[in-house]
Amino acid sequence: MFVYILISAFLLDLVFGDPKWLPHLIVGYGNLIGKGEQILNSGKLRFLKGMLLTIALVGGSILIPYFIIKYFQLNDYYIVEIGFSVLMLFYCLANKTLVKEGKAVFDVLKNEGLEAGRKRLSWIVGRDTSELNEQQIRIATLETMSENLSDGIIAPLFYFVCFGVPGVMAYKMINTLDSMIGYRNERYEQFGKFAAILDDVVNYIPSRITAILILLVQLKVKGVFFVFREGKKHSSPNAGYPEAALAYVLDCQFGGPNFYGGKIYEKPYIGSNNRLIKHQEINKVGTINFASSILFVIVSVLIFLWLK
Repeated sequence: MFVYILISAFLLDLVFGDPKWLPHLIVGYGNLIGKGEQILNSGKLRFLKGMLLTIALVGGSILIPYFIIKYFQLNDYYIVEIGFSVLMLFYCLANKTLVKEGKAVFDVLKNEGLEAGRKRLSWIVGRDTSELNEQQIRIATLETMSENLSDGIIAPLFYFVCFGVPGVMAYKMINTLDSMIGYRNERYEQFGKFAAILDDVVNYIPSRITAILILLVQLKVKGVFFVFREGKKHSSPNAGYPEAALAYVLDCQFGGPNFYGGKIYEKPYIGSNNRLIKHQEINKVGTINFASSILFVIVSVLIFLWLK
């Protein structure tokens, strides 16, 4: 059943991505977080309120699917259990969509110009894109593709392999909380701090697995020393590692100053070859993303079958 669910959900994501017509689990997560933030994020004790909201939502995302699956098992609804599990894991993956959006930024930049490229990039990154040049747009796209290979694909697969459907749904709740309230600004600094810390904790292992997978699929395992040297330069304890791996296999440079909320943040550079990123390189990065996730699935299935 584990193998059926894992492979079926993974293939569904590769084929369909995130269909716009289908009600999406993560949208529901976002609505819950938004309502909770509106009610609780004011007055005193905002850190405590944010922590309690995070614990409640993550706890619910574990317990609800757990008891639903238990109900199916107790009543011998095994086909329904498999269908439910496949659908939930499918909701938690974003492989095709990630590559599609990355390619869209490169294509819009090439075909419609700088302003259109800036606007399209703003759909997938949190930084201010209004002053970026073509090189910076391409670099920002590749950075977010490497980071989200971990957050959107490898980490959900990792938590499904380790803890089943409740595990992957809890991970996506944590990740969604971080993306909505885990900011260092006046509004969220205290309220979202616990969620941000929790997100750092749960992404610690998957981010490093992602970096190693990127090196493996490009047959550049010697880059592991580069990855662990350069990856720790990033302000995030996790995002720098897949970024460093991609920078190594592309022999390019990521990082540098960026604008967030109208303020400039001096970020360290990852890598030293400040070469021009070419348009066609997005195809290679898309292939790396797909290959890395496929390798993770294959290894997971082989380990499972060996343990059985």
